[in-house]
Parts: sequence; C-alpha cells; structure tokens
Amino acid sequence: MSTRDDQMDYPLVRTEPRKSGTSGGRRVLVTGLGTFWGGRVAQALEADPDVDVIVGLDVFEPTVELERTEYVRVDANYSILSRIVRATQVDTIIHTFLVVDPTMMSTRSMHEINVIGTMNLFAAASTPDSTVRDVIVKSSTMVYGSAPEDPTWFTEDSPRSRRATQPIERSLEAVEGYVRDFAEDNPHVNVALMRFSNVVGAEIETPLTRLLQAPLVPSLAGFDPRFQFVHERDVVRALLFAFDHHIAGIYNVAGDEQIPWSEVARLCGRRTLPFPPYGTSLIAGPLRRLGLLNLPDEYEMLLKYGRGVDNSKFKRAGFEYLYSSAEAVEEFIESLRLRRTIGAHRPAYRYERDVEQFFRHSPAVVRERPTRDSEATRTPRSAGGYEEA
Repeated sequence: MSTRDDQMDYPLVRTEPRKSGTSGGRRVLVTGLGTFWGGRVAQALEADPDVDVIVGLDVFEPTVELERTEYVRVDANYSILSRIVRATQVDTIIHTFLVVDPTMMSTRSMHEINVIGTMNLFAAASTPDSTVRDVIVKSSTMVYGSAPEDPTWFTEDSPRSRRATQPIERSLEAVEGYVRDFAEDNPHVNVALMRFSNVVGAEIETPLTRLLQAPLVPSLAGFDPRFQFVHERDVVRALLFAFDHHIAGIYNVAGDEQIPWSEVARLCGRRTLPFPPYGTSLIAGPLRRLGLLNLPDEYEMLLKYGRGVDNSKFKRAGFEYLYSSAEAVEEFIESLRLRRTIGAHRPAYRYERDVEQFFRHSPAVVRERPTRDSEATRTPRSAGGYEEA
C-alpha cells in the first residue's frame, strides 16, 4: 500500500499568484463550519497568508480547533445570510453545508438545509451591492442516481437515466438548479459546482464506511456493482484548488478507476453477506432497528448498479489526485487498523466561547501565525456535526 505522509497537505502549492477580488487579501465565508468539511476547509484557509478574513456559519459549534475563523451561529435555513455577507464584504463563499447522508436527519430537515439554505445563500450573493466574486458548492455524484441504463462513466453533462425518486436526490437536483440560475444571472461571479464521489478516509464516517466496518458487508445477490471513491484529503484539496484558481463550471471529483463491491470488501478484509435483490428494505428494516445494519433506501440501487464518473475535466483544469479509488480504500483500511491498535490519539475538541475569546484576544497569549507547512502536518481532530458522504 502506498503511503503519502509527504503529501498530506490539504492546500496545493500555487504556481501563479492568486488574484484577489479586493485590494487586500481574500475574505471568505464558509457555510457548515460545524460539519466535517467546513471545519477542515477553514483550518486550511487559516494557514493561507493571502486570506485576511474567514467567517464560518453553522447551527452547531465548530468541532475542530480554529485559530482565526470567526464563528457565527445561524439557523438551518441561513435567514440572516444577507446581513452577514453585506457586513463582512466577503468575496468568496465556500458552501459545504449540504447534507448528502440520508441517515443523519429527517427529510424535512434535510430539505430546509439543502434547498432553503442554498436559496438564501444565492439571494445574499446576488444583491446589487454584493462583493461576492467566487462561489464554490460542494455537491455529490448522488445527483446522477443509479440505474441499469447508466453509462459506464457519467460526464458532467450526462443526464440521469431515470427520474429522481429519493428525497436526497431531489434536494440535490433543486440545489443544482439554484446554482445554474445564479451562474446565468451573475456572469461576473465564478461559480464552481463540485460533484464528489463516495468519500473514504481516516476521519470521515458515511453509510458506506459504516457498511465496510461490519463483520459481514451487505451485498445484493446477483449484483457486483463497481464503485468509485475519493479520499477525504483530495476532497479538501479539490475545494481549495477551486478557491485558488477561481475556476467555474461543473466538475466531477473522484479517484481514478472503479472497483467491484466484492473487491472493496476483500480489501477491507471482509466477506459479503448477500441479501435478496428485491424487497431488501423488508429485511434491512428489522436489522436497522436492532442496530445491526444501517442501509439507507437510497443505497439499494447503488448496491445493484454502482456508479462511475468521468474525472478528466477536473484533471484538465490542473488538479492532481493523491489517491486512486483503490488507494483511497487501502488508506481507509490502514487508518482503521491503526485506530484499533493505538486507539484515539487525542481527545475530541470542544468549542467553548469564553476560552476561544481568551486565546484570540488576550494580550497574554503569544501569537504565532500558522504557515502552510505547519498546517500540512496538523492532524485533524475528531469530526462532529453532520457526517457526510
């Protein structure tokens, strides 16, 4: 298995100066600061000397240690976003606050966050006096669905083979509709829509990573679908690449190659447990209630037909992946082995406002601004908030 400790940095080394939309450094608003992705993106931005201001919004408090990101508690639909954008005069919005794990909350809550929250975000960014010039939206390849008629590789222009029926897929379609409308109405803003494949890594927890840690990995009899994965480090690097290079358009983000589900289980040292290919929910329901299986209905089609996406457009833009799909799975398994061997290496971070104010503002604290090199070696703390795929 290949190790990449020498390439663990989230940020990319820039080959050209960054062009800011303001006379000073960039001013960034990160949605979903309390989520896995929002916290890690903010950590990486803090190490960038070209970023002057980082404002993070969320319903929940941050779950990773942050040194200069300003946290603002908001409601789930971001109703005060216009006031925040106007007051902070941010030039960039990185929208990580999209729920793509259907097991985390009710359909109603997911709709409020994904659809209403995104609608309010673009309303705030499109006011006549808006200073926003870059918007980056973290979406998912779930928007393509899974069906027997699917192509081997979905390109960014490929339509779904079948109409979306699952609530999470419909919410992602609605979000992408808002993205397209905003980009068309605001040609002066660079809008990047990033569709990420199934994510694995040392820290992230998703429905698929939970399945792969079960003693017997569920499968559907007669089906061995092909899967594509992206490593959690490449997810953050991809978002920062879009930020660094002001890219616009829709991009699939996934590691090279596809892997059969049986091979994924084998790499994880697991055997598969075949379920009947039809009526799976009738069997999975009792197991879910007993805590033995948490297989969302949305994943039944994925375990039949899989999904592959063409990642060449993003690579042509200049992005270089650290991990292929197989390497991402191997790294995930190695992290599990280490965790079982040595346990959690540090306690989970807990946000305490008074303590944060002391460290940020007290003259007694000796301040040392992080560098990109130091950020590259910092190990992320335990994730909380919404777990995402």
